[in-house]
Amino acid sequence: MRKSELHAAESVACLNKALNHLKDIWEEIGIPEDQRVQRTDAVRMHVKNLLDMMIAEEEGLKKRLMSSIESCRKELNSLCEELRLSPFEEDDGLTMLQLEKEIRTHLKVMLKQKSQRMNELKELMQQDRELCDILCDNPYVIDPDRVPSAQQLENYCQYISSRSQEKERRHAEFVAIKRQIVVCMEDLEQMPDTSFERDVVCEDEEAFCLSTENITALKVLLSQLENRKAENEAVCVSYRGRIGELWARLQIPQEERDSIAEHMKNSKKRNMDALHAELERLEELKMKNMRSVIETIRAEITLLWEKCFYSLDQRRAFTPYYNGDFSEELLTMHEKEEQRLKQQFEEHRELYDGVTTWQNNWTLYQELEKKATDPSRFNNRGGNLLREEKQRAELQKSLPKLERSLKSQVEQWEAVQGAEFLVNGQRFMQYVEEQWNLHHLEKEREKLERQMKKNKQTEEDMLYGTSLRTPTKRRLAGVPTPGKSRKLNTTSSISSCTPNTTLRSICHSPSMRPPLSVSKIGSGLRTPARGRTPRGLERNKENLSQLSGALRTMTSSPHRNYSINSVASSYSEFAVNHSLCTSSITCHH
Repeated sequence: MRKSELHAAESVACLNKALNHLKDIWEEIGIPEDQRVQRTDAVRMHVKNLLDMMIAEEEGLKKRLMSSIESCRKELNSLCEELRLSPFEEDDGLTMLQLEKEIRTHLKVMLKQKSQRMNELKELMQQDRELCDILCDNPYVIDPDRVPSAQQLENYCQYISSRSQEKERRHAEFVAIKRQIVVCMEDLEQMPDTSFERDVVCEDEEAFCLSTENITALKVLLSQLENRKAENEAVCVSYRGRIGELWARLQIPQEERDSIAEHMKNSKKRNMDALHAELERLEELKMKNMRSVIETIRAEITLLWEKCFYSLDQRRAFTPYYNGDFSEELLTMHEKEEQRLKQQFEEHRELYDGVTTWQNNWTLYQELEKKATDPSRFNNRGGNLLREEKQRAELQKSLPKLERSLKSQVEQWEAVQGAEFLVNGQRFMQYVEEQWNLHHLEKEREKLERQMKKNKQTEEDMLYGTSLRTPTKRRLAGVPTPGKSRKLNTTSSISSCTPNTTLRSICHSPSMRPPLSVSKIGSGLRTPARGRTPRGLERNKENLSQLSGALRTMTSSPHRNYSINSVASSYSEFAVNHSLCTSSITCHH
C-alpha cells in the first residue's frame, strides 16, 4: 500500500476520532439532538469546503500541467521544423509531471541551438558584408530571419572561406602589381595623375577595393607603364647603338665617353634625355667631319658585303660607294645602305653563318688534302699525321651533310623571298658544285703531273742507270761510320748482258728508288761508291745506241703523255737479262 493511502486512512481515522470526541463533549454538556445535528453539519461543511478547496487547487495544477505540455509540445514541433530536425518523440508511461519536464527540457535545448545558429548566421553575414565591401561582390543569398539548417551554415562557412581566400589572393596580386607600378613610375619619373593612380599609389593598401574591375584596371595601368618603359628602353638602346657608332666613326676620346657612362647603362627618363642630347651633339659633330664618317661607313659596308657574300657586280651596283663628293646626301645614302645590309644579315644570319662554316671547313679540307700528298709529312714525330687524317675523314663526312642542310635552308629562303640566294654572284649550290669540280680537276692535274714525273724518271733511269739512296739513320756517338759498299768487278759476261747497270742497281726494283734528275747526274753527285765507275760510264755509252730509238720515240710526243706500260715492257726484258747475268756471275765465282 502506498504511503499516501496510509496517510488518507489515518486522516479518516483522525476525523472519526475528532467526531467521536465532539460527540462525547456534547454528551457531557447535554447539547440537545437538534443542536448536535447542526454542529455535526457545521463540521461536515468545514471539512467538505476544505476538501473541495484542495481538490480545486489540484485540479488547477492538473490543468496547468496539461496546458504547459501542450504549449511546449507545439513550440517544440515548431522548433524542429525551423531547425530542420525530426519531430520530438515522447516516451510512453510518463506522468504529466515527467512528460512536462522532459518536453520543457528538450525545448530549452532546441531554443539554445536556435540561438546559436542565429548568432552564427549573424556573424557570417557580417563577414560577408565586409568581404563584399572589399571585393565589391554581391552578398550571399540567405534569409536572415529564418533559422538556417546545419547544411546551410556549413555551405555559408565554405563560401565565406573561399571569398576570404580570394580576398587574400587579390590583395597579394594588388600589392605585387602596385610595387611594379611604383617602380615603373620611378623609372619613368612620373607622378600619379588620375584619381585611380592616386588611390593605388598613395592610399592605404587595406582600403583599396579589390574588385575584378579594379584588378583588371591595375593590370592595364601596369601594362601601359611597362610599354612606355619598354619604349623608353628601346629608344635608349637605339640611342646607345647610334652613339657607339658615332663614337667609333668620330674617334671620340675615352674621357668624353666616360662622362655619360652612367646614362649608357640605365634607361630612365633623365638617362634618355641625356642620351638624346649626346646624340644630337654627335650628329652635329658628324656633319662637320663628313669625309671621315663616310669612309668609316664604307669600311663597315665592305665588311657587310663580305659577310653577305656579295659579288663584284653586286658591290658595284651601289654607285654612291665610288662617289667622291662627300655631302650630306651621300652620307644619308651610305647610312641607308649600311642599315639595309645589317638588317639583311641579321634576318638571315643563320644561313650566312652556315655558308661561312662551309667555306671554313672547305678551306681546311683542301689544306688537309694538300698535306696528304706531301711526302714530308711522314717525318713528323708529334702525331700530327694521325690527327690530320682523322680530321680529314671527319670533314669528308660532315661536308656533304652540311651541304644538304644548307641546300634545304636555301630552298626555303628562295621560296619565301622569291629571289635567288647568291654567293659571290652565283647560286650557292652551283658555287658548291663548282668548288668540288675545281677540286677534282686539281687532283687530276696533280695526279697527271706525278705520272709524268714518274715517266720522266723512268726514262732517265733507263738512259743513265739508277742509284739506290739509302735513308740516313741516326748513329750513336762514338760508333764509326760503316765503310762504303765494296765495288764489284764487272765481267765480260755482265757487260754483255747489262752494260749500263751495276750490281746494286740490278738487285733493286726501280719502283723502290726516289727520283733522280738529270741535273744531279750532270753535277757529279754520284760517287763511285754508289756503283758508278768510269768503266761503267763507258759501257753506258754503248747502251745509248741501243735505246736511242726508243727514247726518240718517247721524247718526240708533244705532250709526253706516254704510259708506264711501254716502260714496264722494256723493264721486263731488262729483268730477264738481269737474271741470266746473275746466273753467269754465280758460275764465274
